[in-house]
Amino acid sequence: MMLDPFDKQKPDLGRLREIIRVLAKYQFGNIMDQSGFKTGFKINFYRPGDIQDQLDSTAPERFRQVLEELGTTFIKLGQVLSTRPDLVGKEVADELSKLQDEVPPFPFASVKKVIEDELEGPLEDFFQDFEESPIASASIAQVHRACLHDGIEVAIKVQRPHLEEQIKKDITLMRYIARQISKRINNLKYYNLPGIVDEFERVIENEMDFSQEARNLEKFSSFFEGDSHVYAPRVYRKYSTSRLLTMEFIHGVKISEILESDMEIDRRKIAEVGTEAYFKMIFLNGFFHADPHPGNIFVQEDNVLCFVDFGMVGHLDYEFMDNLAELFIYMVNYDIKGMINQLMYMRLIDDTTNLEELKFDILQLMDRYYGAELDDIGGFINEFSRPNILVKHKIKLPRDFILLGRVLTMAEDIGRKLDPTFNGITMAQPLIKKIIKKKLSPLRILDYQTQYLFEIEHLLKDLPQTLNRMIFRLEEGKLKIETDLKGLDQFSDRLETMTNRISLALLISSVIIGSSLILQTNKGMPMPEIGFSSVGLGIFVIGAMFALGLTISIIRYGRI
Repeated sequence: MMLDPFDKQKPDLGRLREIIRVLAKYQFGNIMDQSGFKTGFKINFYRPGDIQDQLDSTAPERFRQVLEELGTTFIKLGQVLSTRPDLVGKEVADELSKLQDEVPPFPFASVKKVIEDELEGPLEDFFQDFEESPIASASIAQVHRACLHDGIEVAIKVQRPHLEEQIKKDITLMRYIARQISKRINNLKYYNLPGIVDEFERVIENEMDFSQEARNLEKFSSFFEGDSHVYAPRVYRKYSTSRLLTMEFIHGVKISEILESDMEIDRRKIAEVGTEAYFKMIFLNGFFHADPHPGNIFVQEDNVLCFVDFGMVGHLDYEFMDNLAELFIYMVNYDIKGMINQLMYMRLIDDTTNLEELKFDILQLMDRYYGAELDDIGGFINEFSRPNILVKHKIKLPRDFILLGRVLTMAEDIGRKLDPTFNGITMAQPLIKKIIKKKLSPLRILDYQTQYLFEIEHLLKDLPQTLNRMIFRLEEGKLKIETDLKGLDQFSDRLETMTNRISLALLISSVIIGSSLILQTNKGMPMPEIGFSSVGLGIFVIGAMFALGLTISIIRYGRI
């Protein structure tokens, strides 16, 4: 098979054969046939009898199994796709959210080498005590418990050796496969597979950069600095790099452990704290922890929730955050007209959208999630983000809006598992009132005063040059006007009428400008009776006569 000439790096053919073999093993050989891979490579496909256990699995389950078998890069791809139900559909996204990111640990000798290479010195110089056995092991890194020389307990996240090289090779393969499939399988072109690979590359690069995770932790902590119920580990920058992250060791119980036990704990209070924390992240801070897995949230004394693992976060700019808050309020109040108006205001739908059909589809969707009130905002957002609605109505949703649906679904699911009677929307009502009060406050303009002042300053600074360019192009006959010619004769008549009106407008403008200049000139013989210059007044009269003559000419030919 000829390699794509646009690929700067050649894919590893041995790894490519392995990927094709695994896809065939889990009954995705039809994709291989249509994309041309099967004829291009000599692959020993598995016999049906060898994969009997997988035959009864659904396609989403088999796809998850493919990713798990292919390892780190593909597991991470699945986790990213699980946040995009708009692309892969709810069923696939739900299945991919089950991906297990637990792998055997790598040897302590490799851990020690990474630490010493990153910190540029012997491990003993930095840590008083270091536990060789990891307390957690995942596909990108594993975590060890240690103690600094001042006695502070820390958790050290160490990146797997040679991980970056392997991920780069796999991404090169992913991009190559995505291009081939997009070229050859028409019904998969909508999914923009090369674009998905590009997005995945950005996500995994951020997740592999532990310096970025450290910044995320610090940013999160700054937002909840005065909150006595929400916490994040402190980062020790002196002992952290892009491949090494040293954090405060967290003492507490994971929510996953609480859900699997009957330990005495105020579960409803925990659900309330977690829900309030997420609504604050989304609607007040615009920055949210994007992987609220029960294993990533610890419960400490006095019902304090501690969030860990900030490799994946979501961002909302302040303008979008405000607009999203309004949209959320319309959702909660079952105001479909308000929702559609808000979508138009946010420019998520355009003039070509059939608003009546959109209204009907939203009505059907809301009826699925409403009892007496909306009780599953995350599920609603996920359903709203499905391809059948987005494509049909040409709705353009930002990636983090879609990620938001998954995050809220996971958070609400944790809340319901902690307390089956818990309703996060009811819990969020006070925060909704706070959002409305903030938006309607006259002092709100102070939040944007700097932005407004800069915009006004730019406008005033650029206005003279803009007007000069426009007048110059008009004088030179270079001002372009785009028109849609439907009837040439009618257009010709209208163009002549328009030209004459422009001429008349320019004459009137000239008189206004001339009168302004006359009022400010002292040249020529002054005329005390009226306070004007005689020369200026004479020029004004001559100009007025020309204007009158041209006006009469235009009127006579009926072109005004």
